[in-house]
Amino acid sequence: MNDASEAGASRDRDRDAGGRARNARPRDGLGRPLPYGSPGVERQPEGVLRTPQDTVAEAQALLDDGRPFHAHEVFEDAWKSGPAEERALWRGLAQLAVGLTHAARGNATGGARLLRRGAGAVEEWAIESGRERPYGIGVTQLVRWARDSAAVVEREAAPVDARAWAPRLRGEPR
Repeated sequence: MNDASEAGASRDRDRDAGGRARNARPRDGLGRPLPYGSPGVERQPEGVLRTPQDTVAEAQALLDDGRPFHAHEVFEDAWKSGPAEERALWRGLAQLAVGLTHAARGNATGGARLLRRGAGAVEEWAIESGRERPYGIGVTQLVRWARDSAAVVEREAAPVDARAWAPRLRGEPR
């Protein structure tokens, strides 16, 4: 590609106020891009600093609303901005949310793989840190939900209802 075409490609990209590339296409409730001009679901703002308790509460509300892709973005903010010793926890929780997103989109292989990867990451973090209920998160129940869900997603190989399948992060009943 020559300099002129690279400049044109760069100029045509969606950018945020800081000049960073950001896809401005609207998205559906599972985070899939829609054509420009289509009505979409409001996206989660990026880079928001929240307390861990607020992160868990906001992510749970999004999961309960059937929006695991958006919950993943909330966990990703905590992963990127939180203390280094907690990054594996938040990354694992983000992977669980993305796993549910893929399962809801009908990607059984990717959904099951990410659910298991996230479960392993959260479980390993809890063992290494010695924290069984960080910020009220019921790690044991969440890991069981993820592994059981992965098995069903693989077996059924059909899209799941993200709202009906939403985990209870703190282990409390619906």
